[in-house]
Amino acid sequence: MNEDIFQAASESSKDAGVEGAAPGVTAEQDSRIATLENDLEAAKQEVLYARAETQNVRRRLEKDIADARAYASTSFARDILSVADNLSRALDSISQELREDEKLKPLVAGIEATTRELDKVFNQNSIQKVAAQGLPLDPNQHQAMIEIPHAEAEPGTIIQVLQHGYTIKDRLLRPAMVAVAKKPE
Repeated sequence: MNEDIFQAASESSKDAGVEGAAPGVTAEQDSRIATLENDLEAAKQEVLYARAETQNVRRRLEKDIADARAYASTSFARDILSVADNLSRALDSISQELREDEKLKPLVAGIEATTRELDKVFNQNSIQKVAAQGLPLDPNQHQAMIEIPHAEAEPGTIIQVLQHGYTIKDRLLRPAMVAVAKKPE
C-alpha cells in the first residue's frame, strides 16, 4: 500500500510540473521549502559573521587590556622624567673641586645614589633613554632644537643632547631634544 501512495505522489508531482520534488509535496510546498532553505542558509551566514565579529572584538579587548597593563605607568613615567633631569643637572653642576670637599662628599654620594636608584626603577619598568649623541637625526625619536655649524660632523648628525629622550617598552615617552650639525657657512 505504501508503494501505491509513493507512486501516486510521484505521478502527481510530475503532473504538477515539479521535477525532483519529494513525494507528496506540491509545487507550492516545494517553493516554501526552497525559501526556508535559503532563509536557513542566510541565517547560518549571519551567525558565522556574528561569531567572527565577536572573536575580533574579544581579540581587540585582549590587546587593549594588555596595552593598558603594559603602559599603565606612562603618565607617571612622563611626570617623573623631570626629576631624573633635575638630578642629572645637579650632578653635572658639581665641579670636581666641590666633589672632593669633605663636607660635600655625602651630599654628592646621596645624589648619585638617588640617580642610580631612579635608573634601576626605570629599567625595572622598561623605561630607557633614547640613544642620540653622534647618531643621525631620527624625527621619530629626536627633536632638533638648534642647528650648529660643525666642520667635522656630517650635516644632520646629533652633536649635543640638550635633554634626554625616553621610551617605555616600544613607545616614545619624550623625544630627545638635540642640537644637530650643519655645514659651516
